[in-house]
Amino acid sequence: MFDFSIVTTWIDCFLRDTLGLGDFWSILIECVLVGVGILLGYAMLAIVLIFMERKVCAYFQCRLGPMRVGPWGIFQVFADVLKMLIKEIFTVDKADKLLYFLAPVFVIAASVGTFSFLPWNNGAVVLDFNVGIFLLTAVSSIGVVGVFLAGWGSNNKYSVVSAMRGAVQMISYEMSLCLCLITAVILTGTMQMSGIVEAQTGPWNWLIFRGHVPAIIAFLVFLVAGNAEANRGPFDLAEAESELTAGYHTEYSGMGFGYFYLAEYLNLFVISGIATTVFLGGWAPINIGIEAFDAVMNYIPGIVWFLGKTFAIVWILMWIRWTFPRLRIDQILKLEWKYLMPLCLVNLILMTIVVAFGWHF
Repeated sequence: MFDFSIVTTWIDCFLRDTLGLGDFWSILIECVLVGVGILLGYAMLAIVLIFMERKVCAYFQCRLGPMRVGPWGIFQVFADVLKMLIKEIFTVDKADKLLYFLAPVFVIAASVGTFSFLPWNNGAVVLDFNVGIFLLTAVSSIGVVGVFLAGWGSNNKYSVVSAMRGAVQMISYEMSLCLCLITAVILTGTMQMSGIVEAQTGPWNWLIFRGHVPAIIAFLVFLVAGNAEANRGPFDLAEAESELTAGYHTEYSGMGFGYFYLAEYLNLFVISGIATTVFLGGWAPINIGIEAFDAVMNYIPGIVWFLGKTFAIVWILMWIRWTFPRLRIDQILKLEWKYLMPLCLVNLILMTIVVAFGWHF
């Protein structure tokens, strides 16, 4: 399988040896290139996900979705982006201006930060610390601050109620989310994102196969908790249009609203990407122990495997959103604290026993 570190090493040697730049300028240029790459990937994936959401929604509702702008409506998202960029940004009377303008920054920073932890290919991991899982959960929790600041700073009673719902829901489901990741860490023995993927290379070596029952339970709970963490249906009570207009971002317009919109869809991709990395082998191909089959699978680039698995989970989460009705706030909290949280704790103990006695594959 192709190792992307070959490319990064060549760029580093080109800057240092061919151009004769010192450590400072070489590292600065490399950081700028990585930052631009992250932002471009973030923007392009947002466009793809928005278009995909509209078409998937239309399919489940037996309609066509956007069809007028471009063939099959493929340029509709670009038209919406242009409209959002030129839309007037207004401020709210008696709002807390500092909190009002800081909220979208917190939300988008948390989204881009977690997006940067995703391992795309062998040697293509931007933030690959030895405590990557810990840092990932820490950075993702910043989004809760942005949601609450948006509701409180808008000076709107609907936004305040929405922010309280969103903050309670996100903080609650982070517990199950983290416990599922800890379950995977116990099985792989590392918190490094690339290390978790490397531990899943080989025939039938994905975590859902290696850890059998505890890993499958953790994977399913992770999908439910991740859906709630991203504030998507049926857990989108913070944005319940029939009750709270648009929720905590009711008073935002232009790119202020656009930041929340982007973060929602990229959080969906991030949750799916983390599930792919931790439980489905990340960039690791499907290997079943048959030499000819495994050789063909290994020719497929790792980034193709990663994106294929991630978009498969994205499609499942979209299917769930457009199938199940929205839950009440008491049902959402009851599901977490009465069912998912105890299940995760028991599953964590079960995984510890499985690893201690060597019952995993």
